[in-house]
Amino acid sequence: MAHELTIPKTGPALLRNSSLETEDIWQARVDLAASLRMAARLGLEEGICNHFSAVVLGHPDLFLVNRLGWAFQEATASSLLICDFEGHVITGDGVPEATAFYIHARLHKMSPRVGAAFHTHMPNATALSMVEGDPLVWAGQTALKFYGRVAVDEDYNGLALDEREGDRIAAVLGDKDILFMKNHGVMVCAPNIAEAWDDLYYLERAAEVQLKAMSTGRRLLPVSHEIASVAARQMREGDPESARLHLESVRRVLDQQQPAYRS
Repeated sequence: MAHELTIPKTGPALLRNSSLETEDIWQARVDLAASLRMAARLGLEEGICNHFSAVVLGHPDLFLVNRLGWAFQEATASSLLICDFEGHVITGDGVPEATAFYIHARLHKMSPRVGAAFHTHMPNATALSMVEGDPLVWAGQTALKFYGRVAVDEDYNGLALDEREGDRIAAVLGDKDILFMKNHGVMVCAPNIAEAWDDLYYLERAAEVQLKAMSTGRRLLPVSHEIASVAARQMREGDPESARLHLESVRRVLDQQQPAYRS
């Protein structure tokens, strides 16, 4: 199901220099590889499809993305590609998957606030994209983390294999952070990798418990708008630090069990 993108494998020479080899950029590589590896351990990926990206620190016109043909569990810091918005691979061996490029390049270009974008077909959230009505019903505390932050793309148009579809997806996202893509999957957007990881993890947990509750056949009990708004604000206030600590814990687990992600 993965589609190869025919793009130049090298970009402008002026970009292939030490400015892309800083300690901060290497740490971003490590964090993105850790997110990919842990997503695989939790069953959030789908084969060699799905893709995570992050804008390169100090280079708002470049982004990191996992390479075509590698499963999430194979990701390493050095295997990640740096691409520009025109389709050049600036650094890295390989090319991005086609839909990864058209979705992520256009999203980062059109929405500079999005520092990291994680796209998955993770099973529970994707299941909620396949049923009528709003995906989340705000009946569980974990779901309230996303209250007021969700957009829904109602118009499935097949694979994103051109800039027009990438632009359309970015426009539907608007100023929200979570995009449920009907009949497709989800896109989680955040200012940085840690917050994208944290949101991805909790979005799937929220979807999982909602589906379990729905399976009982009993009526769900949504939280009132007033309380949902308060809870969402409380969570947002602590989210950046909680997300940082969450990703640190992911790295510690992987350092013990899969340290090759750092290579």
